Amino acid sequence: MALQLGDTAPDFTAPTASGEIRFHDWLGDSWGVLFSHPADFTPVCTTELGTVASLTDEFARRDTRVAAVSVDSAEDHRTWSADIAETQGHSVDFPMIADVDRTVSELYGMIHPNASDTATVRSVFVIGPDKRIKLTLTYPASTGRNFAEILRVIDSLQLTAKHKVATPADWQDGEDVIITPAVSDADAAERFPGYRTVKPYLRYTAQPDRT
Repeated sequence: MALQLGDTAPDFTAPTASGEIRFHDWLGDSWGVLFSHPADFTPVCTTELGTVASLTDEFARRDTRVAAVSVDSAEDHRTWSADIAETQGHSVDFPMIADVDRTVSELYGMIHPNASDTATVRSVFVIGPDKRIKLTLTYPASTGRNFAEILRVIDSLQLTAKHKVATPADWQDGEDVIITPAVSDADAAERFPGYRTVKPYLRYTAQPDRT
């Protein structure tokens, strides 16, 4: 069965371009992003890994660890990482998991036979400190991912894990949020003084950790 939101992210041990990784141990108490790419030495993947490398400080600010995975070898990963640094201007400083035997890809359902029997699709898993899956995204091989959106989602997940709020469409960090229906008006007045009501089911407040 495909992994669902709230499922425990499968643990695994695998080689990487920089040594062995024991996934749950490596995550520790941090948030995590595990993303797959179809193959090394391909144009879209090169831009994606370069983009993630350029966002190292942004992921660190969110206490989020990132790892990439494909069915290529660790040796290929190491050779390709030099190309990424040369063409994208940023060195890959996160684990590049070598999944030659497809163990990780099968655990996470990253190989879709209708797309390819051998290559991983562009999957993304955001994993919380409790090791549970908080977000899944799957892109076709031809479409590069928007990692600014993945950072935005992490901001939302971390905020809503702490407070009884949800984030509206197109929300960005620092903007107003929505009070969840589970919070009564009396509780909302105590928790979120000055909140505004548009409809009984639609109440806005300033982002809690900004006030």
